[in-house]
Amino acid sequence: MGFLAFVLALIFTFNLHTIIGDQESNLETYIVHVELPSDLKPSLSSFMDDLEGWYHSFLPTTTNANSNEEPHIMYSYHNVFTGFAIRLNPEQVKAMEQIPGFVSARPQKTIPLHTTHSPNFLGLNQNMGFWNDSNYGRGVIIGVLDSGINPDHPSFNDIGMPPPPAKWRGRCEFNTSVCNKKLIGARFFTIGDGTPYDENGHGTHTASTAAGNFVSGANVFGNANGTAAGVAPLAHIAIYKVCQRRCSESDILAAMDAAIDDGVDVLSLSLGGRARNFFDENVAVGAFSAMERGIFVSCSAGNNGPSPGTIENGAPWVLTVGASTIDRKIRATAVLGNNEQLDGESNYQPADFGTTLLPLIYPGSVSTDPNATFCFPESLINVDVQGKVVLCDDGGIGRIAKGRAVKNAGGAAMILVNLQSQGNSIPSESHVLPATHLSYADGLRVKAYLNSATTPVATISFKGTIIGDTSAPSVASFSARGPNRASPGILKPDIIGPGANILAAWHESVENNTNARSNFNIISGTSMSCPHLSGIAALLKNSHPEWSPAAIKSAIMTSADQVNLNGTLIQDQTQRPANVYATGSGHINIRKATDPGLIYDLTPADYLPYLCGLGYTNQQVSYIVNRVVTCSQISSAPEAELNYPSFSVFLGTVLLGGTTQTYSRTVTNVGDANSVYTVEVVGLPGTVVSVEPKVLRFSGLNEKLTYQVTFDRSAGAESNTAVQGFLTWTSAKHSVRSPIVVTFL
Repeated sequence: MGFLAFVLALIFTFNLHTIIGDQESNLETYIVHVELPSDLKPSLSSFMDDLEGWYHSFLPTTTNANSNEEPHIMYSYHNVFTGFAIRLNPEQVKAMEQIPGFVSARPQKTIPLHTTHSPNFLGLNQNMGFWNDSNYGRGVIIGVLDSGINPDHPSFNDIGMPPPPAKWRGRCEFNTSVCNKKLIGARFFTIGDGTPYDENGHGTHTASTAAGNFVSGANVFGNANGTAAGVAPLAHIAIYKVCQRRCSESDILAAMDAAIDDGVDVLSLSLGGRARNFFDENVAVGAFSAMERGIFVSCSAGNNGPSPGTIENGAPWVLTVGASTIDRKIRATAVLGNNEQLDGESNYQPADFGTTLLPLIYPGSVSTDPNATFCFPESLINVDVQGKVVLCDDGGIGRIAKGRAVKNAGGAAMILVNLQSQGNSIPSESHVLPATHLSYADGLRVKAYLNSATTPVATISFKGTIIGDTSAPSVASFSARGPNRASPGILKPDIIGPGANILAAWHESVENNTNARSNFNIISGTSMSCPHLSGIAALLKNSHPEWSPAAIKSAIMTSADQVNLNGTLIQDQTQRPANVYATGSGHINIRKATDPGLIYDLTPADYLPYLCGLGYTNQQVSYIVNRVVTCSQISSAPEAELNYPSFSVFLGTVLLGGTTQTYSRTVTNVGDANSVYTVEVVGLPGTVVSVEPKVLRFSGLNEKLTYQVTFDRSAGAESNTAVQGFLTWTSAKHSVRSPIVVTFL
């Protein structure tokens, strides 16, 4: 049967069903996957029209009884997969399931959104070094999926920018012509919102972090003053608005579909949600299609740390980015009546706040309202905070909201303290009154003083911007941790980068009820670390245009740092050495990433045995890769066999999975043509590791060599524990390091 005849037959079949929904509330947005008919070829000039006709053959022909909404396709997808998004009721979906060519229909999920100094902290300096060598990312297009953008912000000026490359096919959907050679595209995919303008600041902040142009005199209320710049300041930006308060999967997929057509080189997504399987994670599905077309995809790891197993965006074809601190503090010191001085942070640093000690009160100790510890507005009604310094625990409500509640109740200042899980990770906020934010340990000191003093008093001493914290980088408490629930055999996150207290552009002038204003803001999250790595990917794309997305990822991972500025191991929020479930490969080192020596490369086809090895059905694998796959015709492979720059290995007992596992890796020489690498394995107690061969000898560029690693469980290994270590190939010039986790079952 020809395609057109098949469509007409299906339309006739579907018209036999009269589908009437009972309630308007039954309508829900579904993401529908269908098969591509064999006689519908992408090479045909009429492909798009025929594809649209095919999609429409699945639609019901009646409206809902209690709704005037006629079923219509919201988005037609042709890059990320074959299918569409549509609002239907369950009865209509059941009828659609009977049509030949139907694959699946899933209700869409909504997922959350997850700088002047950070480029310098990363070793990027104007007119010198790698920034200069990589042409500042010139000519690379970064597509940012977020909450939109403020196109008038000075970070998006096009001074010194080249015109967009000839391959660019995108468009600017602002009502006025505000796009330029920096902001070359702006589109919106939020139903009911007819502009790409950013209404909450998140998209403006992430876009400028990735590729904002140079802006001198950037600061927040006079603090963190300097020249702001994105990581790739001469890269082009294309913004795709997919979020308001939340982000809908149908919108995200539509934006990814469009970005692929538009010609972006890098996709930056500071959003996501946890999923047990990649076929249920539409960001992963869309990212696979982007990766197939050579687009590098950078995603945030999520903000549900420090609990284990909280990682998001764990697909191996994306770069999953955790958050670290930088060496800048905006210091605000709590001064107690016992002469203790405890250093915290605050963006707002009033010059006229006196040194006089004021009465100190902790509402949580004088009120029976459990919310008083968190300074909820209603909890302060019966607490006398007039003219006092008020101690508040973090949590419950937003930090700015706490300060506003304290100020409205008559409080003179606020000391905000971390919860135990937050440890030593201190956010710097634009508070509405004199305030400081302290670590958990210092919060305990304040409470101990309160309990010991008859008339406790305190004040806050504001000390401005301090550069040079040698404990940086450390892992931020909120940064999500592995293991990777969707694929335990792939170690995630891949990398950590600056994500705590990052200054970047803001969508509007920031106010704090003191007549102080700023069009930059300091915020924290893996949302901030993701665009740092997106910008770095743009720099590497410029320097190595021949590298695949996997090659760029490998270069970033195998060259990462393991130590902080003080030369000791990177710490977490507890001030103890962080494990690889927190750091992944380590902290980004841009200078080393541009010349990694060896890379672990992957082609799109290499993921098929991996996906089949996860136990997915043919349909589920086909769903991800957007073509028909029969796993029985593919040699399924265990997760750890994927040619990834890290290892996550499971060793059982004699009766449970076996005590020995062997995996192979192939490395490509991108360093010196004639080079010799020797291997070293460190760590991994309870495991005997052997590598063959122990020496890799290369005689040319792009030469590939394969090695095998065997992991043997020793007698003393304790079940239900995990150990970590590193495998490093070292030449006279390069060190290529892979992190390893071994879990004993």
